Amino acid sequence: MTSSHSDIVTALQSRWPEHQVGRSQARIRALCDLLGNPELACPVILITGTNGKGSTAIMIDALLRGLGLRVGRYSSPHLQHLTERIVIDGVPIADEVFDDLVEQVLPMVRIVDEQRIDGISMTFFEVMTGLAYAAFADAPVDVAVVEVGMGGEWDATNIVAAQVAVVAPVDLDHTQLLGETIEEIAVEKAGIIKAGSRAVLAAQTAEAARVLLARCAGVGAEVRREGVEFGLIDRTPAVGGQVLRLETAEGPLGDVFLPLFGEHMARNAALALAAAEAFLGGRALPPDVVGEAFAQVEAPARLEVLRRSPVVLVDTCHNPHGARATMTALAEAFDFQTLIGVVAMMSDKDVEGVLKVFEESMASVVCTAVTSSPRALPAAQLADVASGVFGVERVRVAPELADAIDQAVALADASGPGAGVLIAGSVYAAGEARALLGVQGGDAE
Repeated sequence: MTSSHSDIVTALQSRWPEHQVGRSQARIRALCDLLGNPELACPVILITGTNGKGSTAIMIDALLRGLGLRVGRYSSPHLQHLTERIVIDGVPIADEVFDDLVEQVLPMVRIVDEQRIDGISMTFFEVMTGLAYAAFADAPVDVAVVEVGMGGEWDATNIVAAQVAVVAPVDLDHTQLLGETIEEIAVEKAGIIKAGSRAVLAAQTAEAARVLLARCAGVGAEVRREGVEFGLIDRTPAVGGQVLRLETAEGPLGDVFLPLFGEHMARNAALALAAAEAFLGGRALPPDVVGEAFAQVEAPARLEVLRRSPVVLVDTCHNPHGARATMTALAEAFDFQTLIGVVAMMSDKDVEGVLKVFEESMASVVCTAVTSSPRALPAAQLADVASGVFGVERVRVAPELADAIDQAVALADASGPGAGVLIAGSVYAAGEARALLGVQGGDAE
């Protein structure tokens, strides 16, 4: 009996979850060897960093497709549908194609499972990574844009020697796995930079920059640095986004419209353009290609408007660094007199740190929880932390996300026409909110 798509997804997600990382590449290497090494079928642009990986990957994808290349993109986690993680030609892999691929790959997965390498079967993320590389080889694609799952050095995606290694800003996140300091985390992320690769580095703290540049020097990687070889020259907020002026391989390029909000997204665009140029060997892209590609970029759940009157926004920010960028962008792009927050978070995040950022802009917060992750922090526990940050009178609790959104909308309505709602704190919350408000599909960070 043929399994349904939902059964296949459930079986995959029942494996060792991606937040419980098995720090070894032995299993994914064993799988790819059995599959005939699909990870070697095309050049790879590999992207790591703490925040901005997903949106940068989306923009690199758009730029390369603008050149007429067939592009595969692998990202994680997904917002609503598992197949969002594997994108070819700008479109998530079809359910039936994904199911056929799983059927072909699963016998090899079982062989690796039986070996119990390092004492565990293949993890969910490892299997998904193998499926992505297999899908790209089958397509075939001209180039794969691959987002690291976590860290870099030992991540399952990093079994390739990426032609281009992109490092978005490094900050504190996943400290229980990556290290307690920015230097320690940077060491893990620097692992994607290998001999012969071209490293493209976003602006970093001094601690991270030292580690990354030392890695480049140690392996002999060519390096392009934001603020030196490339960067954002200027930007002007505009209706529906912003207009950028970027430093390219052939000098300044202006009047580039990006339909995303905030300086962090403008810098991600500069990083994406530099990565595409590095892939071309340092050549600049035609200005018309850059303009058309960026103008068509869609990055779901990045200050995305889900409804109006009152305006309800959703964002995936889930650590203090990301939260600061989001709140700064929101203040610039939306003229809210009153902002109501709907916040759900994972228990292993810097909950208090994120709430302290939100408290500076949110009049009140409705604490809730998601159902799609076992790591979800219960709404009552989140509210306890929020009460210490916001004060009890500014905190409400709604265990169900749908009820939390309803409460926030009611509070916004009562506050007058200048009020808005922001749903934030978790990728999972962003995905569930999009589903509740009738938005389908999308790419996560």
